Amino acid sequence: MKTDKLAKTYRIDSGKHFRLKDFDPADTGHWHSKEHAERALQQGIARTGELEDKLYAQDNWAVLLIFQAMDAAGKDGAIKHVMSGINPQGCQVYSFKAPSEVEQQHDFLWRTTRVLPERGHIGIFNRSYYEEVLVVRVHSAILKSQRIPASLLDNRIWDQRFEDIRCFERHMTRSGTVIRKFFLNLSKKEQKQRFLARLDHPEKNWKFSAADIHERKYWEDYQDAYEDMIRNTSSAEAPWYVVPADNKWFTRLVVSTVLVDTLEGLKLAYPKVDEAKRKELEAAKKVLLAK
Repeated sequence: MKTDKLAKTYRIDSGKHFRLKDFDPADTGHWHSKEHAERALQQGIARTGELEDKLYAQDNWAVLLIFQAMDAAGKDGAIKHVMSGINPQGCQVYSFKAPSEVEQQHDFLWRTTRVLPERGHIGIFNRSYYEEVLVVRVHSAILKSQRIPASLLDNRIWDQRFEDIRCFERHMTRSGTVIRKFFLNLSKKEQKQRFLARLDHPEKNWKFSAADIHERKYWEDYQDAYEDMIRNTSSAEAPWYVVPADNKWFTRLVVSTVLVDTLEGLKLAYPKVDEAKRKELEAAKKVLLAK
């Protein structure tokens, strides 16, 4: 089955009328099983590898992929599978945890700006500067610990951060960085099952943290924060994709389709050599053949 419409189905270009409840975490469209989608996913992975090679060779565009989600939504797995066919030298992956002491001495965009992808590269942020309007918003005590002048801590701060993010992403887009943002939309019921699996299977125990259970208490607060984030930071240049995450195989297929669609839209091609370079190549070939 073709994947043509998958990239558009879950894309949010404008958040004006966005409601998270309109998106079903268990949705799989017309794809009925993992086996049904596996061939299309493998084709997408192979196509990504071809396009990434051209992206690297052309060295004009940079691509930034941002993944945000509740715990156990499958960010790591999606990144691992979708990017499995690319050359590692053309990809940079960063996971962002709680800010360090040094990072807290700077503005909230500083730590991610330092590791933006170079031209010709795909950069992946596993969590990102969006944590500053998510976990920081849900847990207000974090905001108070950021040493921001008290006169700036008022009810406008979230709207101001949304504005800062929109301006930042507009600047990056105008500079040649293509931004695609994925919210892996997991249901609370499925999260519970995945947490139980981490507890029941020894090989998954390392993934479990007591903090995961603690954060479930704030589920509705997080849903409200995600909804507001998508409403305020979706744009045609840097859209959000609200990807169903209850079925990992479908999540990976959607992300893969979006990435292929994005790269194909750049009209990538290997650089063409000029006449002087062509003569240099011909001369080198003659030297090699003469020996």
